[in-house]
Amino acid sequence: MKIHNYEKMGNLELKSLELVISAYNFNRDNSRYWLLDGNEDVTEMGFNPDSGYVYIALENGVQIASCFGQFVEYLVTDYNNGEEFFYDTYDEAYNKLEKLNETV
Repeated sequence: MKIHNYEKMGNLELKSLELVISAYNFNRDNSRYWLLDGNEDVTEMGFNPDSGYVYIALENGVQIASCFGQFVEYLVTDYNNGEEFFYDTYDEAYNKLEKLNETV
């Protein structure tokens, strides 16, 4: 899989990449929502030079992101209005995603 803007990553972004991959692996093995969902495939990985975030986008709509080598955050976007929600755990993000999908 291609990592978008890999060539633009510096030391802190590479640390963020390490963190998001570790979080992906941890959640794949430990989240009950991950196991129930079945749509945890990675659709895209990369670095957004505008925001500074390194991310893994999952097929189910949750993103795992880190900026400047800091702790990972789990991001869900409401595609109806573009609002973004950040969470400390995958399970929190997945719960928000389910609530957003109920209102569609």
